[in-house]
Amino acid sequence: MKHDTGDTVVGRTPAAPSLPVDVDAPTVVPGAPAARAPEPRRTEARTKAPRTPVSTFYSFRIGGLQDPIGLDRPARIGRRPSAPRILVGAPPRLVRVLSPQREVSSTHVEVRQTGTSVVITDLRSTNGTVVLVPGSRPRKLLQGESVVVSPGTLVDIGDDNILQILPLERAQDRGPS
Repeated sequence: MKHDTGDTVVGRTPAAPSLPVDVDAPTVVPGAPAARAPEPRRTEARTKAPRTPVSTFYSFRIGGLQDPIGLDRPARIGRRPSAPRILVGAPPRLVRVLSPQREVSSTHVEVRQTGTSVVITDLRSTNGTVVLVPGSRPRKLLQGESVVVSPGTLVDIGDDNILQILPLERAQDRGPS
């Protein structure tokens, strides 16, 4: 009896299939100093200096006599407003309003600027938040609902506390907030 072992290799495992390799990915070696990132290629000369963004913010007013409150950071409005437990970004401005009939929740509504939009969010208030966008019918927000509004929008949170969203203005033009 003759053994055919010409193609058999004892003690070796078959080669693993080849996987695609990202040649631009850095190799990480434990304990080795970090490699510097490659310099970006420059394909054309710069002809213009980069533009510096102009800081512009919306603001709002509560009632007709109060100074505007800038939206350079979010604002939380209520009888005894509090910041959220987990902060993302700048801490909010806490704005306290009077509510003799207790129609306004302790932290009733949040007003924030996101990019070039103003977002009103009902913070699960008990008596609700009514939003009146110019040219539209009044809309009562659901608990926790958010809506994007435009300048001129009125937001009624109860007990004659009405927020008015004001137009964009440059940060240096704005008065105290």
